[in-house]
Amino acid sequence: MTRLQVNGQAKDIDVPEDMPLLWVLRDELGMTGTKFGCGMALCGACTVHVDGAPVRACVTPVSVVAGRAVATIEAMAQDRVGAVVQRAWVDHNVAQCGYCQAGQIMSAVNLLKTTPQPSDSEIDEAMSGNICRCGTYPRIRAAIQQAAGRLARGGV
Repeated sequence: MTRLQVNGQAKDIDVPEDMPLLWVLRDELGMTGTKFGCGMALCGACTVHVDGAPVRACVTPVSVVAGRAVATIEAMAQDRVGAVVQRAWVDHNVAQCGYCQAGQIMSAVNLLKTTPQPSDSEIDEAMSGNICRCGTYPRIRAAIQQAAGRLARGGV
């Protein structure tokens, strides 16, 4: 039995230690916001936060995150920065197909928590590990800039 802390709630699961966190979230806990993209930690669709840092859930064994704080896209509406980023995503109509957006948002939230006023190059670097097949990168950058401005003004 493994105990996880997912979105602030303790979850006991009985799975193999080497099972990827992605499949625990999706198949065992029914949290389908985190997506499977490539299975090799290259596309970013499976990005979650572990102890506040972005992690690729498709290659992270569940044993590595036992007892640590895991946050998924499902919790971002309750996170101040996450809520501001999600609002900016809507304002800029970022999502087209939407498949990569959970991972994109998780990376953007981490960026704004570590670099509250990022430059364009810092945004590009932080988001470079997330692939958007629809090519909405200019809208992603604009949404992150808007979110940074709102956060700087104390908004939500």
